[in-house]
Amino acid sequence: MSETASASTEYGTAQDGGQPNAGQFDSPALYDEVVTRRVFAFLFDWTVVALLSLIAGIIVFFLGIVTLGLAWLLYGGIFPLVGLVYTAFTLGGPSQATPGMRIFGLRIARLDGRVLDPLWGAMHSVLFWVGNMILTPFIPLVALFTARKQTVHDLLLGTVVVRDLR
Repeated sequence: MSETASASTEYGTAQDGGQPNAGQFDSPALYDEVVTRRVFAFLFDWTVVALLSLIAGIIVFFLGIVTLGLAWLLYGGIFPLVGLVYTAFTLGGPSQATPGMRIFGLRIARLDGRVLDPLWGAMHSVLFWVGNMILTPFIPLVALFTARKQTVHDLLLGTVVVRDLR
């Protein structure tokens, strides 16, 4: 079996080339307390990104001394860049979840059954932040009214956050 097919199978899809099983995301148990868990996972991940950004800021400070202040121009982009890399490589990684999502028993899945890659994880993060800047509080409120507890960026990308019942 190819690496792609085995990875797709690992995340709950059929073994026929990565197509989703019928009704794979229809079980109510997959969405039990998902909204609450997502909020706490977000708060945890935001704290981790803030701490990583602080460390990056210290590094940029010393780089600024070496570059006669030129590296200090990076300060404005540290938090977004750290957050984007963090989300891209955790959502798009093997566990299909950020560390906060893993702690709270969640994972993300694509409705077409394919595995998220880092680019998809980055798009998920960018759409989340852009959507929240434009439509807050509409973005998180949508999850209260959709059957699969999807937010706007989940709907746009064809993803769903579910309980990790494995």
